[in-house]
Amino acid sequence: MTVVAVLALDGVVPFELSVPGQIFGTANEACGRTHYEVRVCSTDRRVTTPAAYGGFHIATDWSLEALAEADTVVVPGHAGFLDDPPAAVVAALRAAAGNGARLASVCVGAFTLAATGLLDGHRATTHWQYADELADRHPAVDVDGSSLYIDNGPLISSAGVAAALDLCLHLVRRDLGAALAATTARRTVMPLQRDGGQSQFVEHPDPGGPDTTLQPVLRWMEAHLHEQLTLDDIARRGAMSIRSLNRHFRAQTGTTPLQWLLRARVHRARELLETTAIPIERIAAETGFGAPSTFRRHFARHTGVSPQAYRAAFRSTSPPPLRPPAAGS
Repeated sequence: MTVVAVLALDGVVPFELSVPGQIFGTANEACGRTHYEVRVCSTDRRVTTPAAYGGFHIATDWSLEALAEADTVVVPGHAGFLDDPPAAVVAALRAAAGNGARLASVCVGAFTLAATGLLDGHRATTHWQYADELADRHPAVDVDGSSLYIDNGPLISSAGVAAALDLCLHLVRRDLGAALAATTARRTVMPLQRDGGQSQFVEHPDPGGPDTTLQPVLRWMEAHLHEQLTLDDIARRGAMSIRSLNRHFRAQTGTTPLQWLLRARVHRARELLETTAIPIERIAAETGFGAPSTFRRHFARHTGVSPQAYRAAFRSTSPPPLRPPAAGS
């Protein structure tokens, strides 16, 4: 069992506090067993959320001492993040790291994690609005204010609020594989998991305005990954011009249609490598890369390892998830 300790400092952001329980709890349901035990920990087992976010009291069963037993410690943001964290909190986080726990910060929780000195010499991210402040206060940390999340192995950091979902799904992928992470995402009604390198700067159009959701187009693209899709094909499916398509993708996904398609193909390839013994040549064809050499090049660029090395590290015996039928096919 993996113990996940969520550090709840006074003034904790309630959404960021609840995301680990939601994602890891859903992952338990998806795999049919209790792989994760989530423990909310605080200095005195009671915290108050900011008045701006509804202001309510939370009582917990776990104190800081529980961090020593954790396999993963998640550090959400809190209202006093610009103040030095209590010495007991710093000591507890350092002790957890010394015991081999991985530490993950959410949004401005990076300030608390950076105060321990553990991030020195590593890349880290936080909410773009506070990236410069983090860099000024902790010059030994290589601050990247554009990424959604950054994985340094035992140290992970993520950007603001919604990126907490991406971070926790990424951890589920690391622990239980791509197929289970995809099932967890579907159960929480989330789209395809976003890569950590994707930009934080994603605009969200006014629901009442002329912009429409890309979800039908994205689902169609996922169902047709094996085809050699072009911008014309995608624009035609969305009933819009290529120029409009690019604008909608930038606004709603933070990337271009072809980059999104490439990430979706790598995502599907990961699932197949983890859950099947299908030859590399067939995976290259089924994910739309065509030539195995093209597949290997793109896969290594996005994951840092070859398809063979990835399969050797993450191969499981779980069946791959069923793909949705092609819409309109």
